[in-house]
Amino acid sequence: MQTVIAPEVQAALGAGGAVVALESTLVAHGLPWPDNHEVAQELEAAVRAEGAVPATIALVDGVVHVGLDTPTLERLARHGSEFVKTGATELAVHVARKASAATTVSATAVLAARAGIRVFATGGIGGVHRGDAIDVSHDLVALSRTPIAVVSAGAKSILDLPRTVEMLETLGVLVVGYRAREFPAFYSRSSGIPLPCTVQSIADLADVARIHWGELGGAGILVCNPIPLRAEIRVDDAIEQALAAATQAAITGKALTPFLLGRLATVTQGESVVANRALALHNATVAGQLAKQLSEPAPAPYR
Repeated sequence: MQTVIAPEVQAALGAGGAVVALESTLVAHGLPWPDNHEVAQELEAAVRAEGAVPATIALVDGVVHVGLDTPTLERLARHGSEFVKTGATELAVHVARKASAATTVSATAVLAARAGIRVFATGGIGGVHRGDAIDVSHDLVALSRTPIAVVSAGAKSILDLPRTVEMLETLGVLVVGYRAREFPAFYSRSSGIPLPCTVQSIADLADVARIHWGELGGAGILVCNPIPLRAEIRVDDAIEQALAAATQAAITGKALTPFLLGRLATVTQGESVVANRALALHNATVAGQLAKQLSEPAPAPYR
């Protein structure tokens, strides 16, 4: 599989520097042009502000790109419809067809880890869908197999969060709250679901990651980073309306999440989009801090 690693990313990885992976689905399919291009640039800027190098990941004409140059990032944003949405399981098909694809959480995590990146910032991961315990996002499986820390505002609130947390435990994914004692509910800072592990500092979070990967041979770490308080919104009623509309339209499977998020944006008159943008930027900032900390020499007990 041909892979192009951007020179800046390659240089940082070669020097043991800080790198943060960013997904491309948010850019290609999450927002309209030019808002998506602005958000993509803001996410990369947030990572850079913490002393780390951003690596937006996408499949371009059958070639994996780890880090996008300015023209390619604009192409992704301006012509998002040309980029199919791909998870980790379909990557081989799109590579074989020399297609262009925007990577979801699972695909980004797998490709980032393959390139040697250990930190990935996203909005929220997938999980178990409401009313259907069998409809489970591959994001959870990918996390259980991939040695990477995913910084997110929990899982998308349109999902069945209690079942999602149970599935994460079943699959052996380490879930750590960053200054959070409850599993974040994406648009909300709390869900009522207590987290078994909480850290209060980036240094402590980096120590956990080092031990999990280095001494225990662990795989994925889900870092739960709640949405900033100023951006928090309540969307329970809007979610119920969106779910009812999906049921009426018989929408299931991979089409369900984008449909529900689109309906939420309509019902909340754009408030959900603003909140999504705020939490994504917050996650990029924390991911940059974590990547920077991991690039520093480890404390003596963990060397």
